[in-house]
Amino acid sequence: MDQATLDWISVGHESDLPEGRVKTVTARTTSICLVHFDGQWSAMDNHCPHQNGPLGEGSIEKGIEGKCWLRCPWHGWDFDPLTGAPPGGHEDTGQKLFPVEIRDGEIFIGLEPEPPRTRTATDVMVETMTNWGVQSVFGMVGHSNLGLANAVRVSVGEQHLRYYGIRHEGAAAFAASAYGKLTGEPAACLTIAGPGATNLLTGLWDAKVDRAPVLALTGQVQTQVFGPGAFQDIDLSSAFQAVSRFSQTVLSTSNHAELMSLACKSAIVEQDVAHLIFPDDMQTMASDQEPSAPKGRVARPEITPSTADLEAAAKMLGDAKRPIIVVGHGAYGAREAIIALAEKIGAPVMTTFKAKGLIPDDHPNAGGVMGRSGTPIASWFMNEADLILALGTSFSNHTGIERSKPIIQVDYDRMQLGKFHPVALPIWGELSTFCAAIGGELKRNSEADDQITELAERWRIWRTEKDRRLAEDQGKGIHSAAIFATLARLAPENTIFAVDVGNNTYSFGRYLETKGTQRVLMSGYLGSIGFGFPAAMGAWAATQDKESLKGCKVISISGDGGFGQYPMEFTTAVKYGMDITHILLHNGELGKISKEQRAGEWPVWETSLQNPSFAIFARSCGGHGVKVTDAAEIETAIAEALAVDGPALVEIMTDADLV
Repeated sequence: MDQATLDWISVGHESDLPEGRVKTVTARTTSICLVHFDGQWSAMDNHCPHQNGPLGEGSIEKGIEGKCWLRCPWHGWDFDPLTGAPPGGHEDTGQKLFPVEIRDGEIFIGLEPEPPRTRTATDVMVETMTNWGVQSVFGMVGHSNLGLANAVRVSVGEQHLRYYGIRHEGAAAFAASAYGKLTGEPAACLTIAGPGATNLLTGLWDAKVDRAPVLALTGQVQTQVFGPGAFQDIDLSSAFQAVSRFSQTVLSTSNHAELMSLACKSAIVEQDVAHLIFPDDMQTMASDQEPSAPKGRVARPEITPSTADLEAAAKMLGDAKRPIIVVGHGAYGAREAIIALAEKIGAPVMTTFKAKGLIPDDHPNAGGVMGRSGTPIASWFMNEADLILALGTSFSNHTGIERSKPIIQVDYDRMQLGKFHPVALPIWGELSTFCAAIGGELKRNSEADDQITELAERWRIWRTEKDRRLAEDQGKGIHSAAIFATLARLAPENTIFAVDVGNNTYSFGRYLETKGTQRVLMSGYLGSIGFGFPAAMGAWAATQDKESLKGCKVISISGDGGFGQYPMEFTTAVKYGMDITHILLHNGELGKISKEQRAGEWPVWETSLQNPSFAIFARSCGGHGVKVTDAAEIETAIAEALAVDGPALVEIMTDADLV
């Protein structure tokens, strides 16, 4: 070996390793067992030829014949500490040695110049993934995804991807789900085999039932040990079958670019979960394939309703005296067209909880949120309506759309039309094209009621009631109405709210009045506690990726029960400098469950919580944390937290009964 041509890499100082000891060092990416023995230094391949045990974690021990051997810590294989030779009986001829030099007490190891990096199958797949528009990956690097993780690392270095290392894979799935709900485009979540993969399932179900695109990338054991029950070997195909629209194992013989293209297309077109399984041994396979791209593979999404349906809808709306519009989360892309249509016919616009903010509450046509988390304004207009125009809503039983009323339902998914009960006029079409097509034909009934004036009066009544509730005080904590009245004033007009599950959710839907282009993210059909803070991480990542979201403020809201599900993700937010303000309503119990137990005439049982000081916890993680015990402190505390450029937590002690 010509030492003049070697790259000499510093791995530490002589004082780092006493005589008679060994340790693992890394030169570039090469793992090396460094030995200090008998006044000499040696460096050898760190991997035992038996099962790749780490020799640098072993020890030098005296054998029966008095000779000292370097012993592998896993299964006791022995090697000469200075030459790497085995004592005999092994098929292997000994460990590879690397030149060592000591220069002024500093240890250098000589390596051959690094060869050009071999392009792998996972490089092809990651390049294809980014071609399809995937920009962010949430995940955890581990032993069964290292080849895939390295391809992601290279893409991050080339600034094609952003990577966020989370503390629990469930948070990765929730973050990706929220990202998909907000943008309509998939983020990816990366895990190892076995428990890492199964930890994704709750968050992926959240994405599936709320129609959010997500790309799940799971490592897997080597193909040669599929089935017999190897360490962390479970049947991932079966485990993910129900939750994913597309799920495939990537094999050495796969068309790797096309497989990733199909996964990405399935997530985007179906607005669903796509899943790929990466056996460990295929991740580093050399590949000369070219990546795929979406050009020519995805059609425009506009679907124009039939002329007959448009004419029928125009007549029904023109004849109605008290028409209302109910919009769901699927209508957000058509918000401007819907508001223009509502203004033309003088109709109140009510939203489902998931669509809260689609029309700001300070707009003259806004009727607030419907259903269990809604306002009496929306309920009143639902009761008085003579026609409902339902746009992009799935008719959840929590929403409370009155099925006995005449309903025009418009949706791009034909299966959603009249899914739970017949409607008067089901219309297949994309909402923006529907609004544009019907707008020119629509004429408002000259005898229609002035519902806009009525809306203003109903808002006045409700705001008076909210002010009255502010005076309620049982001496057990702050009223939720005070928190959300303050937050509504202080939150910027471009805020993205990520809301958890529990009493905090009901109070947010009921009391906070939206403005500007504010958006709301929630775990809708799944209703999973713990969604709030990981969802805020996903939303913040989207603000870094998408030009239309740049500058948006992210605020998450939870109870103490919800935040307790994934509290260590606060350190993730600190690590990546995520500008998230978290409002935590701390009442010391699972308040919603206590309320349900009382309503069902059950004893209140096992809903109390043992909590730390969350404000101190936030500060110990490196973020901003403040605790509020008096309503007079709310405004200052929230204002200061919103001004922090990074993760901040406001812990507010609340009364579980005042929601």
